[in-house]
Amino acid sequence: MRVAIVHHWFVTQGGGERVAEVIGEMFPEADLFTLVAEPSFVPPGLAARRRTVSLLQSLPGGSRIHRHLLPLYPFAVEQLDLTGYDLVLSSDSGPMKGVITHQDAVHICYCHSPMRYLWDGYHEYAGRMSGLSRLAFALSAHYVRGWDYQAAQRVTHFIANSEYVARRISHFYGRSSTVINPPIDTDHGFIANDPGTYYLAVGRLVGYKRTDILIEACNRLGRELRIVGEGPEMKRLRSIAGPTIRFLGKLNNSDLWDAYAGCRALLFAADEDFGMVALEAQACGRPVIAFGKGGSLETVRGCPDDSLGDKQKLDTATGVFFFEQTEEAVARAMLRFEALESDLSPLVIQDHARQFDTGIFKERMWNYISEVCERRHRQSPKPSTTARKPADVLTLVAADSSHYRR
Repeated sequence: MRVAIVHHWFVTQGGGERVAEVIGEMFPEADLFTLVAEPSFVPPGLAARRRTVSLLQSLPGGSRIHRHLLPLYPFAVEQLDLTGYDLVLSSDSGPMKGVITHQDAVHICYCHSPMRYLWDGYHEYAGRMSGLSRLAFALSAHYVRGWDYQAAQRVTHFIANSEYVARRISHFYGRSSTVINPPIDTDHGFIANDPGTYYLAVGRLVGYKRTDILIEACNRLGRELRIVGEGPEMKRLRSIAGPTIRFLGKLNNSDLWDAYAGCRALLFAADEDFGMVALEAQACGRPVIAFGKGGSLETVRGCPDDSLGDKQKLDTATGVFFFEQTEEAVARAMLRFEALESDLSPLVIQDHARQFDTGIFKERMWNYISEVCERRHRQSPKPSTTARKPADVLTLVAADSSHYRR
């Protein structure tokens, strides 16, 4: 039985890399495949694995400029040789669903998102460009979009990280999927005895995260905001930050959980496919003030304007939503939160986050993989005495079911 774990790239540390790492824990003998990898960004649990990178890695600065190599994605992905593997588990928000597998292999794609810059986010991305760069992107995207759709048809089964992504998989690929939410390491969460007065924002500093409107809202209200993360937007964000805004850069794991536990609330302005950061804050009993769209609607139990007087909803609420990505909407939501802050229970918030614990993710993944592999095994014709006997997928599934609980 040979198992491969496929991930789009290891050049940042985020939710996708966390999922790949946990899947690696479930299959400790699996090999690793990716387009490009920076060793410092490969999760510790995967660092010692046999790792295969694509030809993009061999290009000068390949791991640094990989996002500009869109036209080469299909060719690079299809050169990764997975024909010797019986079970392929891809963790993907890029092109890795298109790997070519053996005809009898089971390929389960855990889809974080169809590529936004090819599909529903295409016009937004293209609108940021001009001249020849926009023309080159348009031509490349048209070609890769068609390939991406065809690549999705090669996948045996899709898993979506949220209902939001499941709808996008259905819309863009015409495929059904099973929703299994990503793993949240709630064991690190703790409720501080005396939380601080600062608001917190966590994530890579890129445009779609809309950290700019969080800064502008805190500038307007004179509230302290601490920002964890790095990225290409850093210089611009510093230029608009007032005296109450602090940039903490990249924190180690221990300091990050301390920052979660000590904040007044997490501010979250992105239209995310899921949003693990919001649940990490809730694992520390801290409320979330979130943009009410996408994955946030599945991870935060909010109190919209018309529910403020509903005591039952306040008893189970874990945060507050705003419904426009503007500084005015964020500021109004912050004031609304401060008016009901004392009604939000840290214990209720923490208990909500524990529904997304890593152990639950592993159990659901293990049960799902077992089921689809067993179904494939039953449907496969028995080999002749001279033919190569296909690997028994159930051998691995039944051999040791204890490790998913670790």
